[in-house]
Amino acid sequence: MSVAALIVAAGRGSRAGEGIPKQYRFVGGKPVLALTLEAFLRHPGIERTLAVIHPDDQDLYRKSIAALPDELTGRLLPVAHGGETRQDSVRNGLETLLEFAPAHVLIHDAARPFAAGALIGRALEATENWEAAVPGIAVTDTIKVIGPQSEVVSTPDRASLRAVQTPQVFHFAALLAAHRKAAAAGLRNFTDDGALAEWAGLSVHVFQGDPLNIKLTHASDFPEAERRLKGSSMTYVTRLGTGFDVHAFGDGDHVWLGGIRVPHDRGVVAHSDGDVILHALTDALLGALADGDIGTHFPPSDPQWRGASSDQFLAYAAALVRDRGGLIDHLDATLLCERPRLGPYREAMRQRIAELAGLRLDQVSLKATTTEKLGFTGRSEGIAAQAAATIRLPEVSA
Repeated sequence: MSVAALIVAAGRGSRAGEGIPKQYRFVGGKPVLALTLEAFLRHPGIERTLAVIHPDDQDLYRKSIAALPDELTGRLLPVAHGGETRQDSVRNGLETLLEFAPAHVLIHDAARPFAAGALIGRALEATENWEAAVPGIAVTDTIKVIGPQSEVVSTPDRASLRAVQTPQVFHFAALLAAHRKAAAAGLRNFTDDGALAEWAGLSVHVFQGDPLNIKLTHASDFPEAERRLKGSSMTYVTRLGTGFDVHAFGDGDHVWLGGIRVPHDRGVVAHSDGDVILHALTDALLGALADGDIGTHFPPSDPQWRGASSDQFLAYAAALVRDRGGLIDHLDATLLCERPRLGPYREAMRQRIAELAGLRLDQVSLKATTTEKLGFTGRSEGIAAQAAATIRLPEVSA
């Protein structure tokens, strides 16, 4: 019976940091999407493979499939375009596949490039007895269900829990009908097709997943994926960089700190928005790369940076680390001032910094101190920040 694979590649991947969508970033010398497509195009049980991409990504997609062996591209169908949500994208792909009327369809995330042939085989075997099946792996951590005040409501038995992956496999007609039913009901935010199938009343089976079938979600996932593809011989060197920034107070009613607008009775005198925390963190990353400072990359003499948001400076520096195959381990910043107080805004700043750099929240530290009324910060004449960044870069032989 005919089987088609539908690769969902329309997402923006914002948790992986700034830059091109994660499915088009290179790992092991190839775009992630090319690695994912190749796994399904090479499997003898897959007759056709279709990618669903964002309409703006046509050039990135063409460059990705150019990395595929010529003998495989003949089994690759013309793309379908994604929608506003993952669910919309899958439905668009299914409607495109309707012309070929496959008996079964495998739905797989483009950001999972390590789908082994054995895993795809287990998915295909599940179609013999089930109308819907998803791969799952046993949960090793204890899981807590919490309430609105973060209080523990219950602790489910982890023996009955599974972390679900893709590829997920379905009878094609049944899944298409379920998607159409959900769309007609105005339900558009199912995060996986197994959940949508459950809602539609299909019987969903869980087969054995693969712990190595990881999803590339955060920027820190890419160096590990690189290591897996290049083998254990690849080594990394740790680099530490520091940064410092200062701005004088001037007229205004707010300051920008850590990417957050903080109300204050003064503003700062600066060419950009004067965010001393983001400027110091940017310099720390550039220092760890031995790649100049913020003025080198964003010269104050250039009018395009007048009043510019410092968000783009930190995102740019983090992208430079990723472009060199590196990993940001930790960012640490200290604000030096008498006022404003950091406390009410600390967590929002940490979250914003993590988003800009493509990190988890626990990889960002933010502190504040006064200078005991000493110096220009003690006299409330200005504000300053110092920062440190720890990164890892692939070790290059001399």
